[in-house]
Amino acid sequence: MTGLLHAEALQELDDAIAWYEQRREGLGLELLAEVQSAISLAIAHPNRFPEVANGVRRCQTNRFPYGILYTCPGEQLFVVAVMHLHRDPDYWKHRIS
Repeated sequence: MTGLLHAEALQELDDAIAWYEQRREGLGLELLAEVQSAISLAIAHPNRFPEVANGVRRCQTNRFPYGILYTCPGEQLFVVAVMHLHRDPDYWKHRIS
């Protein structure tokens, strides 16, 4: 199984990395490593994480308040959002069809 990010999810990740890098050099890269780790875990065990909407699951990062929202159409994991957990929980729903 492989992973693919929605364009808006990729932008969310880029914005979060930049925000954390402004706080402390290297912190944004630590976030990126956490997100990559969470995505790898979801790829390895796609049904392990709770479903938060019809067909959409959430895997959380360990050190940062982010959830990786994804679906598994076929043999590909599709990341719908890299969501800060204090954000409106439904903002991403327009991204799924």
